[in-house]
Amino acid sequence: MTGNGFVRKVSDATFDPLRGKSPILRELDIELTERCNNRCIHCYINLPEDDPEAAAREMDTEFVIDLLTQAANLGCLSVRFTGGEPLLRDDFVEIYLAARRLGMRVLIFTNARRITPEIADHFSRVPPGLPIEVSVYGMRPNSYDSVTGVRGAYEEFRRGIELLFEYRIPFIVKSVLLPIFREELAEFMVWTSDIPGMDGQPSITTQLDCRARRDDAEKNRRICELRLDPEEVVAHDFQHPGYLKEMRQFCGSFLCPATDQLFTCGAGRELCIDSYGFAQMCFLLRHPDTVVNLRDASIKQVMTEYFPKFREARGENQEYLRQCASCFIKGLCDQCPAKSWMEHGTLDTPVEYLCKIGHARARHLGIIGEHERTWEITDGKERIAKFLSADPSLFEA
Repeated sequence: MTGNGFVRKVSDATFDPLRGKSPILRELDIELTERCNNRCIHCYINLPEDDPEAAAREMDTEFVIDLLTQAANLGCLSVRFTGGEPLLRDDFVEIYLAARRLGMRVLIFTNARRITPEIADHFSRVPPGLPIEVSVYGMRPNSYDSVTGVRGAYEEFRRGIELLFEYRIPFIVKSVLLPIFREELAEFMVWTSDIPGMDGQPSITTQLDCRARRDDAEKNRRICELRLDPEEVVAHDFQHPGYLKEMRQFCGSFLCPATDQLFTCGAGRELCIDSYGFAQMCFLLRHPDTVVNLRDASIKQVMTEYFPKFREARGENQEYLRQCASCFIKGLCDQCPAKSWMEHGTLDTPVEYLCKIGHARARHLGIIGEHERTWEITDGKERIAKFLSADPSLFEA
C-alpha cells in the first residue's frame, strides 16, 4: 500500500493473476457483528445492539484488517460485510476503507438505519464497487416497526434510503415474505421499479431459517410459526416471470444425484468469518465440527487443509440415508448440513419442512405425482430427462 492511495503492492510470494494461477480464495464474507438495531421477529442471528458480552467478544479492528490482508494475498477480489447490522461497529469506516485499499470490491448488507451523511459521503468518495443491499421489512411505519420490534425504525430506514439517493450511491433492496407484509407486497414491487440500481425483480425470501447459533428455542418456535405453507412457497416462486425456464436450467445443470455425500453444495468453496474470528463453510453452518478458529490457523490453511477435509463428510443418520441419500431431486429441497444443523443440531438429519417444499416443487414441475415420495422412485433419471426435453415454449413465460 502506498501513502493514502488505493494501491496495493504484493510480493512475489503472493497470488499473481498474470501467472495464470487460480486464486485460493475469490470471495470473502465477514460477519462484523451479530448485534443489530432491529429485533426482527424472523431473524436467525440477531443479538441486541447493546449486548456488552457480544461486543466484547467481537474481532478487533487490527484482527479484521489482518484477515482482509490474508484474503487479498490469496487472490480475493471481493468481500461482503454483514451482521447483524455491520454499521453498528464504530470502526466500520476504517475496515471498509482498508478493504478498498486492498483492491477489494465491497458488498454491504444493511437495514439502512445507520446510514448518516458522513457514511454516505464515504461511500460517495470511495465507492464500494458493488451495490449496497438493503433489507426492507415494510412499506409503512406500522408494519415495518412491528416486524423490527423498534418504534421509529421505519423513519430511520427511509432517511437512510433518501441519503443513498441523494449521494447517488448504487443500491438494491430485498425483503422477506412475512404474513404482515403480504398486503404491501404489490406496493413494494412498484416502489422497487423506481430504484435505478434494480435490475429485474427484488429478491424475496420465502423460507425462514431457525437460529444458526441454536441459542433460543422460543425464537425458533416463533420463526416456525411464521413459515409459509410449502404450497404457498412454491406458488409464490411460480409467479416469478421465467421461473419454469430457470428451473429447467437448474435441473439440467445442478440437480444432485442420489448420494450419501453431505456437502453437495458450495459450502467450503469460499470463506465466511463470524463476528468472533471463526472460519465457517457458510454463514448458516456453525456446527463445532466444521468451524476453525482463525487465531490458530491461517486463511490459507483453512481453505487448503480444513475445508476440503470437512467436505468429505458422509451421512450416517439412517433416516437421511433412507430418504435424502436416495432422492433423485436432491437440490430442489434446499436440504443441506447447515439447515440440518439449525433445525436439529446435526449435519445429517432431514428437515421435514424442506422435504415438503421439494416435493411440492417437483409436483408443480410435473416430475412426480400427488402421493409419490422421491426416494421410492426408481425411474428418476428418466423423469428428469423427460422434463428437460419438454416443449421449450413451456418455459418462455
